[in-house]
Amino acid sequence: MRRKITDITIQKAADAFATEGSRSEYRKFGSGHINDTFLLTCDRRYILQRLNTEIFKDPIAVIRNIEGVTGFLRKKIVESGGDPDRETLNLVKTSSGEDYYIDEVGNFWRMYYFIEGASCFNTVEKAEDFRNSAMAFGHFQHMLADYPASTLVETIPGFHDTPKRFARFKEVVAKDALHKAESAKREIEFVLARGNDMALATDMQKSGELPLRVTHNDTKLNNIMIDDKTGEAICVIDLDTVMPGLSINDFGDSIRFGANTALEDERDLSKVSLSLPLYNTYVDGFLCGCAGSLTDKEIGMLPQGARLMTLECGMRFLTDYLEGDVYFHTEREGQNLDRTRTQFELVADMERKWDAMEQACAEYRK
Repeated sequence: MRRKITDITIQKAADAFATEGSRSEYRKFGSGHINDTFLLTCDRRYILQRLNTEIFKDPIAVIRNIEGVTGFLRKKIVESGGDPDRETLNLVKTSSGEDYYIDEVGNFWRMYYFIEGASCFNTVEKAEDFRNSAMAFGHFQHMLADYPASTLVETIPGFHDTPKRFARFKEVVAKDALHKAESAKREIEFVLARGNDMALATDMQKSGELPLRVTHNDTKLNNIMIDDKTGEAICVIDLDTVMPGLSINDFGDSIRFGANTALEDERDLSKVSLSLPLYNTYVDGFLCGCAGSLTDKEIGMLPQGARLMTLECGMRFLTDYLEGDVYFHTEREGQNLDRTRTQFELVADMERKWDAMEQACAEYRK
């Protein structure tokens, strides 16, 4: 269980960092569900966070990944004449010169400088929002194309190891401890019918066909800071899941989340489809942002990234449903099964629209 934190605990954590001026206030901030986030106001503003160590078992590795990536980005931004204080996250040191603070009961804290004049949005309200997100995550790939990805630690081991998740899924189905498999028979068959595809991307990475990249692994719109004046994306945030991985996975998770015409747990599957206009918008923005840093093979595999990430996510929802909803938060009975069905309907629609998905990417390979 996560320890509760008090005002005194938060104040002590804030005092541990080398902030400018005396503190005037702090308050809960943002809509995240993983870490505890506070906006701290001194002579300037800061983001103070308690890292969720139940999810991130090695918090120091998380910080080291972030420190390495943001330091690398900062140099690139300076070289290109950009603003490193707004275009990447910047960690605040503690008074003793560390990048983190561990309090007397073991809570793990870190602090960032707050990026002023920019906002985050939770939903795609117009196509331009989605393209901004695509440009930002593509630019993230471009800027980190020559970063030694293998030096990063997997902060959540096996996060996108689809074959491993498939093996786990089959174990859960075979055990059927809660006798729920019959209620999800069609969904189980859907996964098993695509079993031969589970290792497609990982095998290509092992063979060298797909290069190991620095990947964000949570490529949602709300992890982009949008400039309040220009409306342009300026900074990728929430770097806790930055790990070595595949570019097609970052692309694919964005499509799974942003180009679906329905809510993630929509019960009316007739509302679920892949929006080709939004898909095409994202392809255009992402590849423009990448600025030639992806290989032809990676570009050709982007549709598979979308399909495999959606299939993997649905499989994870289904595994959790069969085990009694022990991982994903649910608000009602059967919600994880509804989520599963939505993901699988989206996969099926991708398969129906496969030629169009490939064509959109082929335009960039000519």
